[in-house]
Amino acid sequence: MPDITLNARALSRNFGLRTAVRDVGFELRQGEVLGLLGPNGAGKTTTLQMLAGCLAPTAGTIEICGIDLLEQPRQAKALLGYLPETPPLYRELTVDEYLRLAARLRRVAKPAVAEAVESAKRRCGLAEVGKRLIGNLSKGFQQRVGIAQAIVHNPRVVILDEPTVGLDPIQIREIRSLVRELGREHSVILSTHILPEVESVCDRIQIMHLGQLVFSGDWEELKQRHPAQSSLEEAFIQLTRQQEESA
Repeated sequence: MPDITLNARALSRNFGLRTAVRDVGFELRQGEVLGLLGPNGAGKTTTLQMLAGCLAPTAGTIEICGIDLLEQPRQAKALLGYLPETPPLYRELTVDEYLRLAARLRRVAKPAVAEAVESAKRRCGLAEVGKRLIGNLSKGFQQRVGIAQAIVHNPRVVILDEPTVGLDPIQIREIRSLVRELGREHSVILSTHILPEVESVCDRIQIMHLGQLVFSGDWEELKQRHPAQSSLEEAFIQLTRQQEESA
């Protein structure tokens, strides 16, 4: 279907004898924010690295807007923006210098680089700090720079791995607001282990535990599946317990 921007089927990843991700599937639509939820060690980061083309799956397929990521990586990655858990920042560069570099690496045409950088800065609340060194910015502004490099080429799909980790409450609210805004124009996958983040930002959730998906749907579906649980936290605990018992 034309509005499906990411389609991953039967993804698995082994590290030696250890299986970090087993038979995971994703479907992401245009204008949707999908929350990938799970405790630390659930396999979220490994999954996102595969979806972003940074780690080859042991098995499975990934399509970005109908383009096979493994067979046509250059074309598929042109439609992707990725923020790892640790933003790939050059602290000795200014914000403008870094975003210009990111735009060129993303093959933004040279005449369009300045406009692309200004647009990313404006959307991420960086218009006033373009001349400042990244290393002198607060953690929250550095996270904004990381998001700006992920969207500077205007990708169809944006993948954010724990974008609010280590931020103070005010910065967290600002980043969540930014993610909601991005979801209006892009398809966004947001990885987190913070339950309120999912409720406030995401249209749909997928819960991972022990390398497997244990739920895929929205909050209402989760409540219907676990009617005795009064909160996302309680339902999440119940799901992870069931997975551990069946493992």
